[in-house]
Amino acid sequence: MSDETDSQRPKRRPRALGRRSVLRGAALGAATGLVSSTTTTAGAAVHSAPSAGSASFRWLGTSGWRIDVHGRTVLFDPYITRFKTGLFCGEFHPGTELTSDPALIDEHVDRPEIVLVSHSHWDHISDVPHIAKTTGARIVGTETTFHLLVALGVDREQISVVKGGEILDFAGITVEVVSSRHSRNKNYSYFAPGTLHAPPAAPPTTIADLPEGDTLAFQVTAGADGPSAFLMGASDFSERALDGLRPDLAMIAVPATAATFRYAPRLLKALGEPGVVVPVHWDNFERPLSEPPQHDPTMDLDGFVAQIHQASPTSRVVVPDYRTTYGADMRRATPTAS
Repeated sequence: MSDETDSQRPKRRPRALGRRSVLRGAALGAATGLVSSTTTTAGAAVHSAPSAGSASFRWLGTSGWRIDVHGRTVLFDPYITRFKTGLFCGEFHPGTELTSDPALIDEHVDRPEIVLVSHSHWDHISDVPHIAKTTGARIVGTETTFHLLVALGVDREQISVVKGGEILDFAGITVEVVSSRHSRNKNYSYFAPGTLHAPPAAPPTTIADLPEGDTLAFQVTAGADGPSAFLMGASDFSERALDGLRPDLAMIAVPATAATFRYAPRLLKALGEPGVVVPVHWDNFERPLSEPPQHDPTMDLDGFVAQIHQASPTSRVVVPDYRTTYGADMRRATPTAS
């Protein structure tokens, strides 16, 4: 159902279409090599910095984001500690103990008001208990996320359970919850499936204790003067659930396999060919955020960028860097840290 006919979906302001036009650029050529900053349009002019008070975005690696708007912070899938599991050296250990580095987390997240969790695997949720308990942030996630976080000591009153279809108004920051799907491996399955409808028998201690628990995506509209950003935590989706979203920015997960039929073209068509597309979840998430992003060798990032250009030639593609803060149009707002 389109924006014009869906009475429950927040209506776009007239200027939103203009903003999408501004966000769009001329078609890019396929990327060559790993780029660690904004990919600009061909022949683009020098761009001014975002206006004061506008939204800013910082990639936290994997699918994670920090969104700041008018002094308020929203986090999505904040995985900062990035501990070793053997996944990237061919010696994966499902029994790896859950680890959190409080000082490192605090350095990156500040005082968030809202934390959105796509699903409950360790590289999306394992730092959320510390954030919840030390900041009092509102956590939004699935029933499985609820039960796991409560078992890990988070106050149940802090957690909002959602299923997809909810539209939440956080005093000017609007969060639309979208039913989504987890990525598929070459066997059309994935690590640690399952859902929880009651607390686990014991608090989770290893990554294998964290089932997926269904997957969500979120569309965040960052205040009256900010863009709408679609956030994915895994590289599959429910095509029908995306109908009518039409975000300005789309942070979309790179697939590791071709198990999902025509993933990029179907996704971009369903989202209305967003003005800016940002590939995520292509990095080695066991290396620290203080280092430049290292490409996960199972991910064909260049090939995926080429698919984006082919499927949505008017979209501008931004391959993000950990150390860069981006403005509301996903152009660099601050220089890369040394």
